[in-house]
Amino acid sequence: MRQTPGNTHARGFDPAEFGCSVFGLKTMRNYLSEHAYRSLTSTIIQGQPIDPAIADEVADAMRTWAVERGATHFTHWFLPLTGTTAGKHEAFLSPDGEGGAISQFSGRELIQGEPDASSFPNGGLRATFEARGYTAWDPTSPAFIMETAQVAILYVPTIFCGHNGEALDKKTPLLRSQRALEIQLKRMARLFGIVDSGHAYATLGAEQEYFLVDLKMVGLRPDLKVTGRTLFGRTSPRQQQMEDHYFGHVKPRVLAFMDEVDQTLWRLGIPAKMRHNEAAPSQFEVAPVFEEQNLAVDHNMLTMLVLQEVAARHGFLCLLHEKPFAGINGSGKHNNWSPTGPDGRNWLRPGKTPHENAVFLAMLTAIVSGVDKFAHLLRATIATAGNDHRLGSHEAPPAIISVYLGEQLTDIFSQIMHGGARSSRSGGTIRPGIPTVPTLPRDTTDRNRTSPLAFTGNKFELRAVGSFQSCAGPNVAFNALVTWGIDELCTALEARIAEGVAFDAALQSVLSTFIREHKRILFDGDNYSEAWRQKAAKRGLPNAATTPEALEALIQPEVIELFARYDILSERELRARHGIYLDIYRKSVLIEAECALNMVRTLIVPAGLAYAENLRRAADTPPISRLRDRVDQLNDRLLIAAEQLETAIAACAPEEALTRQHTPKVAFVAITLASIGGAIFTGRHLGVVGFGLAYRWLAL
Repeated sequence: MRQTPGNTHARGFDPAEFGCSVFGLKTMRNYLSEHAYRSLTSTIIQGQPIDPAIADEVADAMRTWAVERGATHFTHWFLPLTGTTAGKHEAFLSPDGEGGAISQFSGRELIQGEPDASSFPNGGLRATFEARGYTAWDPTSPAFIMETAQVAILYVPTIFCGHNGEALDKKTPLLRSQRALEIQLKRMARLFGIVDSGHAYATLGAEQEYFLVDLKMVGLRPDLKVTGRTLFGRTSPRQQQMEDHYFGHVKPRVLAFMDEVDQTLWRLGIPAKMRHNEAAPSQFEVAPVFEEQNLAVDHNMLTMLVLQEVAARHGFLCLLHEKPFAGINGSGKHNNWSPTGPDGRNWLRPGKTPHENAVFLAMLTAIVSGVDKFAHLLRATIATAGNDHRLGSHEAPPAIISVYLGEQLTDIFSQIMHGGARSSRSGGTIRPGIPTVPTLPRDTTDRNRTSPLAFTGNKFELRAVGSFQSCAGPNVAFNALVTWGIDELCTALEARIAEGVAFDAALQSVLSTFIREHKRILFDGDNYSEAWRQKAAKRGLPNAATTPEALEALIQPEVIELFARYDILSERELRARHGIYLDIYRKSVLIEAECALNMVRTLIVPAGLAYAENLRRAADTPPISRLRDRVDQLNDRLLIAAEQLETAIAACAPEEALTRQHTPKVAFVAITLASIGGAIFTGRHLGVVGFGLAYRWLAL
């Protein structure tokens, strides 16, 4: 309920409403028998296999609860390889054979759906004529009710797979990677004498950035409507150069939007904790509390959907594109990852004396080793056409993956390499010099905002994920490389112990070896500097500047072996994804190029020619003459660039065209076209709103 003129007090959050639209544990207890409840909670909390015998009871309970809340339909909700979400609505009502209808939802309908899979990309995993795909209930992510336009729908989170079990979605490999990670976390727990008493898993906190634009302006911009970003325009005289937008006062209209977003997320059980202005004008962020990884991924996809729907009700368009406007910061999605062991503790929490925390140091070493081994894989997971515009532009980390540990942990790693860690540096205190202000504890890290992957106190923050991306892909890769790191470390440790070496000495030996082998990935300096690029090249670190280059990692032998080793993705599934993501990239570039070409021919060139004609009719003075010549030159250059772009598009149009060869040419010509178009034909000349300077397609 939004505040009305007569309501002088804003509505607060009602704790009783948190998760009220979710069929969660508290709700289940009221609708399920004790047996069914205990069985289902063991699956959700402990990761035990689902008992099919309870399916009918759970389905009927879901239906009863949903109908009580006004729902008439249900949908199996899944995450296809498009990076969006999908589902089809099915009614609870079914004919009873006697001219009436009954409301029902069976266990079979809950567990399995059979949507048409022919309209989703599959990369050759299935023949087009084999239309059937399968959705399977994911009980670890609770069902929920979405209310859109006063219509309530029961959403059942599911996986999406082919006839032979091939993963056609982003959730299936995520769940597989979580299982693999849990196995190795529990193995590590046994080695360190930790009681294996519970579920081991990763947690995730995804910080979602976005822009808001007035809908009235959007209607004047074909490029913004079609591509999600501006292709032409001039830089605004005032953008973010005053550095006064970040954490600044939130305008009332935006605050009303944020409040409805928070209220909606609150009802969906999404713990949105923080909201604020971001660095660029009209840019904002919403961030949740950490959650179990699979649930957090689903919640982030829901958050993006809620942002877009609520924005429309407030007269905004929510832009999730990584770089909607040139010249100002783009949007990302900081991915905060941490592991929870079977003891229920965060194994990346260093404590006051991290040099004495053996589990923490082993976990840290395993992660650093995995990132070094599979840095190219991590880069591939954040490779999109939109994110290429953002990476490395002093607003996001460069394409070179490195790890920042901070002063304290870097010193401890050095100690380990030189015989063993014996001390932990203290961050000391900060004294503001004001008697009334308390002394502040100083963190041992400044969190290095230029680092792609930084340790930030009790987690790793992957800062390169794009704002429009699903978190699933990067987290599948991170789970996999950490699983590999733990596996390799534990294998080496077990071998040393089998040789008769005492545990502490064996651990010191293994950690020292692993750190020496993988220390090249560590860097605590300015990741934007040319000096680092040169140093990274000498260290042999990969540097894939564009998406086509980066995606090649998915089909490298070591990556194929990694995913096969832990039963996350088969070689066939990986190659399918490589082809799908290349195709999505290619189509994204072509859509933007064709949109730019259409705008040139239907808006910019006619405006330019009309402007030139008006100048010819004006008095023939030296200033007018010079301006007329300049406009004629720009018109000629624009027409030539348009012809070049058309030729480049034609070369890239066939599906068999090599993306790495043709698509960059389209991008390069589009730069030229946009630069010329934005040089003079803006604002009143075009009859459109100039949002940003002509965009750079790629770092060519």
